[in-house]
Amino acid sequence: MFGMRVRLALAEKGLKYEYKEEDLRNKSPLLLEMNPPICESLIIVQYIDEVWHDKSPLLPSDPYQRAQARFWADYVDKKLYGLGRKVWSTKGEEQETAKKEFIECLKLLEVELGEKPYFGGEKIGFVDVALVTFSCWFYAYESFGNFSIEAECPKLIAWTKRCKEKESVSSSLEDPHKVHGFVMGMRKRFGIE
Repeated sequence: MFGMRVRLALAEKGLKYEYKEEDLRNKSPLLLEMNPPICESLIIVQYIDEVWHDKSPLLPSDPYQRAQARFWADYVDKKLYGLGRKVWSTKGEEQETAKKEFIECLKLLEVELGEKPYFGGEKIGFVDVALVTFSCWFYAYESFGNFSIEAECPKLIAWTKRCKEKESVSSSLEDPHKVHGFVMGMRKRFGIE
């Protein structure tokens, strides 16, 4: 999910790149030599936005709006990732609590989205990049958590569909069924199945 953010930011800016899968526990010498040592996907996206600021800016130019975008992207990272993991990796009461909190987070994001087409306003912005990558995990969350995000948060699903209409987004996201298969493997490895 996090690498997808970087691919999406590069695609939004129209920057060409070569995508290669890497074993993060055993990084190749080429990766270490050719890339600046920048960690964390949101920081990498900010770096890309600053270096190529003249191409489709992701962060607003207004300092207050920029701070707000960083706040909401951080909220996505700190809240949704952990709660989403609990939705697929737990059972019973713990899972029910995680589902409830997960949906509450999504509903709060719907309020923040308001009537805008994107969190960035009329075009995809920093928060959109941070959040839309979670959408390919929605099928897994729904399947293992036995709930419907669309029934709970229709506005957010409409936003997701709008984002996926953009080539930069659709070409950067993983297939939800592939993610589901990955999660199923993780659940077996953790002894949840």
